[in-house]
Amino acid sequence: MRSYELDSNGHVNNAVYLAYAEEVAVMHAEALGFGREWTLAQAGAWVVRKHDITYHRPARFGQELELTTTVTAMRGARATRETRIALATGDLLAELSTEWVWVRAGDGRPSRLPDALLAAFMHTPDA
Repeated sequence: MRSYELDSNGHVNNAVYLAYAEEVAVMHAEALGFGREWTLAQAGAWVVRKHDITYHRPARFGQELELTTTVTAMRGARATRETRIALATGDLLAELSTEWVWVRAGDGRPSRLPDALLAAFMHTPDA
């Protein structure tokens, strides 16, 4: 984490956890070949509909964090990811559930998930 991500108590700001979850989701998609280039070629885009987050304890400057993400559901135009943020020691800091919606880039309307996404993400290990 970076010093500018801290709040006045010296903890990682709550909103930063959301940014971390979105970043690990992007990295996971890129690693599987479904990143920005692929998304643009499909004339689609991902938007977040909802984040649910449970904070267990704060992260502080200088601590090493470990993030994991798992796609747990895909149906219609929606996908759900579960993300865990923990210290490198394994102590759990936060758990997030994020609902993503696949939309047409041209008009922002929800659209069925491409078959290639369904095949890849519903059969891959955690990242």
